[in-house]
Amino acid sequence: MNDCFICNKHAGNIHTAGVMIYEDEYVYVGHIDRNGHPNYLGHIMIDLKRHAPTLADMTMEEAKAFGVIMARISKALTESENAEHIYSLVSGNSVPHLHMHLVARYPHTPKEYWGPSEVYDWKDAPMGDNDAIIALCNRLKTYLDGNPHE
Repeated sequence: MNDCFICNKHAGNIHTAGVMIYEDEYVYVGHIDRNGHPNYLGHIMIDLKRHAPTLADMTMEEAKAFGVIMARISKALTESENAEHIYSLVSGNSVPHLHMHLVARYPHTPKEYWGPSEVYDWKDAPMGDNDAIIALCNRLKTYLDGNPHE
């Protein structure tokens, strides 16, 4: 899949923000990349490593790995980053390679900015550069490493 953004990212042909949070034979977890623009801290991407367009294309082994890491990353965002809610969505409209967005919502976010896209519009949203993204990724990785069965 030479023209697939996610396949190219996994092959090392494209460099994205942050660092790897988790990887196994089925999934890769990292922070979303916004082409060098300030980024909402806690917008995590779970990519299926095999090129498959939709949730329905996963094998049962992939589905188990995807579900478990979704729960573990959500717990890490809650415990490590003090998120009060985690949004999750799979769209697949612009990149036909299965990936899930997990977006943390933090305490004191006004209700009008509740939602996985709406949080970006809040003027006081926790935004950061690549150094802040790397620090967040490393905190999540440390949390996962310290809590391997959660």
